[in-house]
Amino acid sequence: MSAGGPALPVLGGRGPSYRERVADALRAALIAGELRPGEVYSAPGLAARFGVSATPVREALLDLAKEGLVDAVPNKGYRVTAVSERQLDEYTHVRALIEIPTTAALAATADPAALAALRPVAGEIVAAAAAGDLIAYIDADRRFHLALLALAGNAHLVEVVRDLRRRSRLYGLTALAEQGRLRASAEEHLELLDTLLARDTEAVRAVMTRHLGHVRGLWAAP
Repeated sequence: MSAGGPALPVLGGRGPSYRERVADALRAALIAGELRPGEVYSAPGLAARFGVSATPVREALLDLAKEGLVDAVPNKGYRVTAVSERQLDEYTHVRALIEIPTTAALAATADPAALAALRPVAGEIVAAAAAGDLIAYIDADRRFHLALLALAGNAHLVEVVRDLRRRSRLYGLTALAEQGRLRASAEEHLELLDTLLARDTEAVRAVMTRHLGHVRGLWAAP
């Protein structure tokens, strides 16, 4: 969090196509802890930081309110909702129950070409970690994991995980990046692809277990 406000990306442009882009960027900022619980943010203020008009920001904030990520504060804006330690434990537990066996099963079923196509996204995660760009990191991490889960062919499963990721918070990401430890976590995505392409189910399971352990044990530390 910079002294002048959240370190939000400049999206530019206008029009309805930016609503989901803004919503995704806001979700990433929430998860990364750039937008803090209890703080009230206005649509015009966020719009100025994104470099867009206030309309798509207002629409995106309405979407986030429906998801329970923010609460409307009359005549002021939107307050970021807090997530308890117990909730974080529950979200991570459910993610582990879904993602670990599903990803491990992909070692036997996933098309190698489809797996290889995810390597550039894994590279984006590593590059964002090296640059300390937390919002880009969260965005690329989301795209990687949801695209990987989509290879299992269960759209409902992907939506469940998408929702769990939206509700999570990774307040420790800033400290992790400052300590130079974020890159090691980022590189686990490349390791995961290597084990999947090697058809090593148990190695995939081990990498995913370690990776999700970081989400709760390291990143979500207040």
